[in-house]
Amino acid sequence: MNLVLILILCTALLALLFRHDRIPIRHRWRRRQAREMCEQLRGRDRDQPVALHYARFRAMDPLAFEELLLEAFERRGHRVIRNCRYTGDGGVDGEVIIDGIRFLIQAKRYKDAIRPEHVWDFAQLCATRRQRGLFIHTGRTGGMSRAVVDGATGIQIVSGQKLLALLTGAPFLPDLCEPRRPRETIAFRRTSS
Repeated sequence: MNLVLILILCTALLALLFRHDRIPIRHRWRRRQAREMCEQLRGRDRDQPVALHYARFRAMDPLAFEELLLEAFERRGHRVIRNCRYTGDGGVDGEVIIDGIRFLIQAKRYKDAIRPEHVWDFAQLCATRRQRGLFIHTGRTGGMSRAVVDGATGIQIVSGQKLLALLTGAPFLPDLCEPRRPRETIAFRRTSS
């Protein structure tokens, strides 16, 4: 009887260790950094100036910024689906389910204005997968990027005060209504860089 119990405990311990090792060390480090930043933003640093918050976001590792967003959604009680890897993710940095609606997430740490072609690519990806999307960024949203969003179905940009609300625990809820139909199709032409 004791031998069976010892074997069960050893098997459970090995399974736990194996599961922990499935998450690469770099991923664990980024998740830890995201958890710490999330705690700071919801606690002692909540009332810091907006410029300081954005300086901190832009100084973060880009992949840790992705984890910060996913962590913020988890702390709100939403189900988060993480990618197995950061590179080769097909343009989706994660997924979140809010009130039964799945949103694809694209996270960008921009210093300047966001690039409309990035928004366009994400809108096309969401349309192909027939999913809604949240394009979350730290930069400025220019007129061309807004035109892409207005011409797309089910894509929302989260930046500025909405981004701070998401990360600091203030009220935040994306538009859960039926995706609006585009008024007109925006033909966005990519320029070669």
